[in-house]
Amino acid sequence: MPEQPTPKPFRNRQRLPNQRWQIYAQKTELAQKLAQAMNLSPIISQLMINRGIQTVAEAQMFLNPEIVTLPSPLDEFPDLAISIELLENAIASQEKIVICGDYDADGMTSTALLLRSLQWLGADVKYDIPSRMHEGYGINKRIVEQCYSEGVRLILTVDNGISALEPIALARELGLKVIVTDHHDIPPQLPLANAILNPKLIPESSIYRGVAGVGVAYILAVSLAKQMGQTQGIVSQMLELFTLGTIADLAPLIGVNRRWVKRGLQQLPKSKLAGVQALIQVAGVQGVGKAGEAGEQRSRGALEQRSKGDKLVGSVGNSREVKSLKPEDIGFRLGPRINAIGRIGNPQTVIELLTTDDMGIALERAMQCESINRQRQEMCTQIEQEAIAIVEELYLKSLQQDRVLVIVEHNWHHGVIGIVASRLVERYGVPVFIGTYETTGETDTSSVNVSQHVRGSARGIPEFDVFGALEYCRDLLGKFGGHKAAGGFSLPAENLLALRSRLSEFANKSLEVQHLKPLLKIDTQVSLDQINQELYQKLNVLEPCGIDNPDPVFWTPNVQVAEQEIVGKAHLKLTVAQSIDNQWYKIKAIAWRWRDYFPLPSRVDIAYKLRENHFNGNTTIELELVGLRLPTQSHLFFTSPPTPLKTTFKHNERQYTCGIYHNGSSPELRIKNSEGKVLAVQPGESIGLLGTNREDAKQIDVFLPQYDGIIQAALQALESIRC
Repeated sequence: MPEQPTPKPFRNRQRLPNQRWQIYAQKTELAQKLAQAMNLSPIISQLMINRGIQTVAEAQMFLNPEIVTLPSPLDEFPDLAISIELLENAIASQEKIVICGDYDADGMTSTALLLRSLQWLGADVKYDIPSRMHEGYGINKRIVEQCYSEGVRLILTVDNGISALEPIALARELGLKVIVTDHHDIPPQLPLANAILNPKLIPESSIYRGVAGVGVAYILAVSLAKQMGQTQGIVSQMLELFTLGTIADLAPLIGVNRRWVKRGLQQLPKSKLAGVQALIQVAGVQGVGKAGEAGEQRSRGALEQRSKGDKLVGSVGNSREVKSLKPEDIGFRLGPRINAIGRIGNPQTVIELLTTDDMGIALERAMQCESINRQRQEMCTQIEQEAIAIVEELYLKSLQQDRVLVIVEHNWHHGVIGIVASRLVERYGVPVFIGTYETTGETDTSSVNVSQHVRGSARGIPEFDVFGALEYCRDLLGKFGGHKAAGGFSLPAENLLALRSRLSEFANKSLEVQHLKPLLKIDTQVSLDQINQELYQKLNVLEPCGIDNPDPVFWTPNVQVAEQEIVGKAHLKLTVAQSIDNQWYKIKAIAWRWRDYFPLPSRVDIAYKLRENHFNGNTTIELELVGLRLPTQSHLFFTSPPTPLKTTFKHNERQYTCGIYHNGSSPELRIKNSEGKVLAVQPGESIGLLGTNREDAKQIDVFLPQYDGIIQAALQALESIRC
């Protein structure tokens, strides 16, 4: 048996992850049917069912997207033909073209894609990207006037323009032609462009509906190249840039995105683009797996040698040559290096990186991306720590009542506060609106005054509509925009208190108390003896994983934390163990940014993803923890004394009593509220009883958030009195 850790008493620990678990219903019969029809493992078929795949035909299309016959984009996008005609005429007459891009990864890869392809096709083309800090998002009056003064005849927007009514109207008044390519939500009024390409304007059933800005750029560039009969040598390059931008922008990996990204990931390791080669080399992608934070190495060492009486799981021997990247390689390594430039650097660096054919220049630009990304990491860490300190001091006690966090401070860099907002959502489980003060003249920055503005970013939770909240506060704001999950905004500083009150009002209308925990969706339960290279390889049929096709999340109940230590600045490295048929199985795990939870209790339920770790020529399978809670199969059930163990506790401002009792030969957790209703749960069971007496009690699913939360609170209270 693994050595027992010596954790501190539970009551001295700060906290456990603030989560609510949602475990998918296990459709065993359907999973078996799909498994037999498709020659798959039942685990894999259950994972597909969880992703909405119910039939053999759907499974075939999901596993092999190339069997789908794609409709012509010309039939799907009404303005694609006129866009091709405008560009073809401009190239033929050598009219000056300017690409108006954006400073995020989607916008920069879109700009590079169209710049490369139009230059290949012989166009006289340049690009312009507005300043994030001084101009903000999208085409503007300065760009239009500059284009006019330089004799530009055609403006092509990428990843922006759908809401730019005034700048595009000005361009048309000045005699410029405008093609808008964008993927953002459609406003009430469309700009007066010559042509608009936006997947939100085509039917929701279209296979092209989910493409990002770079996807629209890719469709336009490929269609134009085909029209001009010059696809040889350029389409593969465009596919690589499409893949980078699509994953980095968190576009859904379904529909045509899944088909093209799957191709692109296979192509990227052998890319002929100097910039992609340089970025892969600097980021250290080949031979390593996912990093929890871009730039951090996962090669932390192989698993321990098998100890006497224990079976080591996850070890697979020598590493294999990387033949295809995974979305995580872009999402956690390549993408952040590109995005960092747009956040705190000059987008020209990325455009030059992705358009140069000179390996020397490419390596220089890739190293600049690396340096800027390290600065971005340091900024994020510092701002996050400062934000947490402010929340813990001023707002933590009122979060349950406010149901939203609004935090604004001086000297925070606007380019990175969106990342910090996402981390605060993960930590506190409420929507987060975070901002920084910007002065409009020479003012005293030590105090808030009317000459100051707040510029911010927002991130939401599944039950909260960020854009709806901003609309609710429209009269208090300057500019704002976004969608359900995220947004950006600005406002006069004197409106900040009113904004905080208004957002809390909106949050209390749309959120219940049980929503105020991060939602973790879990696919299925496995035991540690099932985790091996064979299972990991079977999961590859689900790739590419990402938005709308997430990485599988497994859970294992009641594991023992055999070893644990803090590594790096903020991460936990641990070994977990499980006894199965008197045989102990153990496996290494990593938990990114979980330092605050150290030391973990000796027994926990864990939720995790499977990852490969490469070290010294060996590849092992390990766990990346994404969830943890006190076990429903708590050791309290098995070590309770003959007399009942009882205590009282508060949950969501209500008082309860709870205890471990013996129901016949089985221990049972019972939780009683002030009205006399009792919730009774036995270890390892997913069904409990709720009622005033056992005879009339109804059966409930203990994993539903409203019950799971109170069970965990009860176990935590009982654990604290046992320590």
